[in-house]
Amino acid sequence: MAENQNGYLGVTPPISILESSPREKEVTVTLMEELRRQNTFESEEEAKTREIVLGRVAALVKKFVKKVSLDRGLSEAAANTAGGKIFTFGSYRLGVHGPGSDIDTLCVVPKHVSREDFFDYFEPMLKEMEGATEVSGVPEAFVPIIKAEISGIPLDFLMARLALSSVPDVLSLKDDNLLRNLDERCVRSLNGSRVIDEILRLVPNVQVFRDALRCIKLWAQRRAIYSNVNGFLGGVAWALLVARICQLYPNAIAGAIVSRFFIIMYQWSWPQPVLLKQIEEGPLQVRVWNPKLYPADRAHRMPIITPAYPAMCSTHNVTASTQMIITEEFKRGAEIVDRVIVGTAEWSELFAKHDFFHKYRYYLQVIASTGNADLQTKWGGTVESRLRQLVMKLEYVDSLILAHPFIKGFDQVSYCLSEDEVRAVAQGEISDAIANRKKEDIEGKEGAGPVYSSTFYIGLAIEPKPAGAVGPRRLDISYPTTEFTKLVKMWEKFDESTMGIVVRHIKNSGLPDNVFDPGERPAKLVQKRVKGAGKSSNTSPDMPNKRQRSSQSTSDMPLRLSSENGSNGIAPSLLPVTESFAPKDRMELRSPQLPFGENVAVATGPVAAQ
Repeated sequence: MAENQNGYLGVTPPISILESSPREKEVTVTLMEELRRQNTFESEEEAKTREIVLGRVAALVKKFVKKVSLDRGLSEAAANTAGGKIFTFGSYRLGVHGPGSDIDTLCVVPKHVSREDFFDYFEPMLKEMEGATEVSGVPEAFVPIIKAEISGIPLDFLMARLALSSVPDVLSLKDDNLLRNLDERCVRSLNGSRVIDEILRLVPNVQVFRDALRCIKLWAQRRAIYSNVNGFLGGVAWALLVARICQLYPNAIAGAIVSRFFIIMYQWSWPQPVLLKQIEEGPLQVRVWNPKLYPADRAHRMPIITPAYPAMCSTHNVTASTQMIITEEFKRGAEIVDRVIVGTAEWSELFAKHDFFHKYRYYLQVIASTGNADLQTKWGGTVESRLRQLVMKLEYVDSLILAHPFIKGFDQVSYCLSEDEVRAVAQGEISDAIANRKKEDIEGKEGAGPVYSSTFYIGLAIEPKPAGAVGPRRLDISYPTTEFTKLVKMWEKFDESTMGIVVRHIKNSGLPDNVFDPGERPAKLVQKRVKGAGKSSNTSPDMPNKRQRSSQSTSDMPLRLSSENGSNGIAPSLLPVTESFAPKDRMELRSPQLPFGENVAVATGPVAAQ
């Protein structure tokens, strides 16, 4: 614990220092039982395996540093003392990892070991390690990474090179001066670990924090709002929010923390930042989050600030749409937990699966495709990382309340016998014949091959029809989709002949089976089929290995497309809006309130931003 000079943790006094009530203690017991039932804890055997694997990895890092040191001409004695140390971060370091979770592992090395050495020496050494499988380096990533699986435990390795001649076992990363003379990638890598250490130092009770965070993490994953890349909140941001509630209730237990979490976060005065401590200056010429100084920081909608220097916003990806969705989920969570505490609901209700694929009448489908598995990983990842830009452009479209991105893509491999089948798959039209075909069915057949596709979804919430309006309305989303397609094609490795990108709209009845769990799909209504029914309209038919086709497939909604195509054969998309629409479960609840005598203004008032 790191209390400030005022005797409390955080940037404001606590809201309450009282201990939890007997009822809050009871619901905490049932909460922990539910979390175990939901399989959020790993077994003792897996925990021991993780410790053994980390011990072996720590020894391998030292061996790697010694090998590079000798090759650089250092003496045997100097090479032996050059050291090398691993630090964990992410969910494992936080203590909230579950079965099968990966371990985020930072390899800290001395100054004579380069990032190239990490991939040229350490990656092959990992491959030779007993029990190692699926070792693959991604040196060109924003934070260069090696992914591996050792004895069934997945690990993500990052590297940071310090301006020191040796890295001793006793090294701590707390000293800001360690960041001097490092490149940006090393600062980013080090801060992953430094931020987690600081969070654990700034909460009043680490075990209460971990129990509450385990609950919030499961809830966010089940409700499909756990994803930094898609404009929601990632693991660090959720941890920071829970840590802040723990500071405001230093003597509360997990059930009480979870209850206050939903109420306070629903009422939070955004863009008031969430801070665990005052923002500090430091020894580097780097940007520290400051909305008074930087317009980009001022634009952050839900700023949740990391506590380690240099302070950064962990939520810069949040858009107007994702903020609305998160806020709605805070409200739902508050209402359910309120009922849990009074005894009219079970914790399992909080963790009910999201209803994304039931919630909207219209969806955008974004399909990235290639003919090569390794290339697809990179291309699909590139398209996913730009989806947020499409959401932000859609938010400017009249009549759209919000654009709701789903938090993950759906990957498929389709085995095609002809160019026509390749084109159909790249457009999202996968027939039963293609879906049921196996790899061996196409072997040795001329012109046959696999198509790897990643499909992403955005739900479109459309404003209800104004009173007195007559006839169907049309929603023009041609500009956002055209601009998005141009944007992803600007990737420096984009190749028109091998990579496809298609954006099309689809009615909820046209969603493919693979987005639903078995038995979850609603029964389809029997429809009068028209010519071309069952297909959706492409707004950007760019497929791999194929020339553009001028004609457009029709939609299972009576769709009218302009014949005046934009550049690249992309037709403006005019989505008919023939009925009032709002998300189905938009609940008109009373605003959640804290218990009598507790005032949220203590945490959200101007004092918190000093």
